[in-house]
Amino acid sequence: MTISGANGANTGDSAATGTIGYYVHHQGGGHARRALAIARECSLPVTGLSTLAKPDAWLGPWVRLERDDMALSPLEPTANGALHWAPVDDEGMRRRMARISAWIAETAPTVFVSDVSVEVAALARLHGVPVVSVALPGVRTDAPHTLGFGLSDAILAAWPVGITGMLPGVPSHIEARIHQVGAISAAERGHGAGPSPIRRVLVLAGSGGGGMTSAQIREAKRQTPGVEWDEIGTTPGNRVADPGPRIREASLVITHAGQGAIADVAAAQVPAIVVPQPRPHDEQITSARVLAATPNLPVIVAETFDRDDWAGLLDAASELDGRQWATWNDGGGALRAAALLDRMASR
Repeated sequence: MTISGANGANTGDSAATGTIGYYVHHQGGGHARRALAIARECSLPVTGLSTLAKPDAWLGPWVRLERDDMALSPLEPTANGALHWAPVDDEGMRRRMARISAWIAETAPTVFVSDVSVEVAALARLHGVPVVSVALPGVRTDAPHTLGFGLSDAILAAWPVGITGMLPGVPSHIEARIHQVGAISAAERGHGAGPSPIRRVLVLAGSGGGGMTSAQIREAKRQTPGVEWDEIGTTPGNRVADPGPRIREASLVITHAGQGAIADVAAAQVPAIVVPQPRPHDEQITSARVLAATPNLPVIVAETFDRDDWAGLLDAASELDGRQWATWNDGGGALRAAALLDRMASR
């Protein structure tokens, strides 16, 4: 596997011109946070395209797309297994793709990022635009992923160089186009600390669901008297736009194995207990397996939140050194990703 240059986005030919389109998937919050982290490091202008509303911190243009998942009974959404989502006779799908096409025709981008959609990647490439696909962990050897990776000029992977097993089974010709840039987080970096008693636990749930329940948190509190427990994202009422400050205040984070959550915890350099949740293509199971197998990371991978040994688990976590997350997230992932995009988009 290859890696883009490590000198950041602001190096190279300062007179270079070009435009980057960046499709942001709307499920979960990690895609938007990753796009924001990368876009703000790019030297060339970046336009976001998404079903999501424009993030407050997004500096460039933003194209709001129609939803394509509103039909009660979508017809033939997989196109006989060739695609992931392209329902027949869906007005939202039609308008969505037409809006992307219109933007490409008007703007003439020099590279297009898909994070993530095989269908959008294929649409951009059929307009003659070079494509960078963002790879998610998991078993991605199905026909749609093979198509998306196959037509991509580069594949961006937000995990460190030397890490293997995040995309098990991908063929060598696809593997050769993967650029491992390291974890990507928009969160401010923390200073970290060595092994110390666990005084404050943060439960960090994802918008994709499947996190620690209120009943499980109450039971964990009962088992760990004297430990303060905090929650983000466990209910619609306690979601926050930027979990970074509270992650940095914690002495331990309990979370799922989503890429964004792990990148944010690693940026804060706080030890973690990670419980992978069911996701398509074994995404979180694959990530958790790699985290557990990577030497010296300050993480404990557990099978479930429903347990009777929280006191012992927190004692084990107190021996972890949060500063060792630097091998997973050294703070340069977004910069290296931006350098790759700038280089590919430069005329």
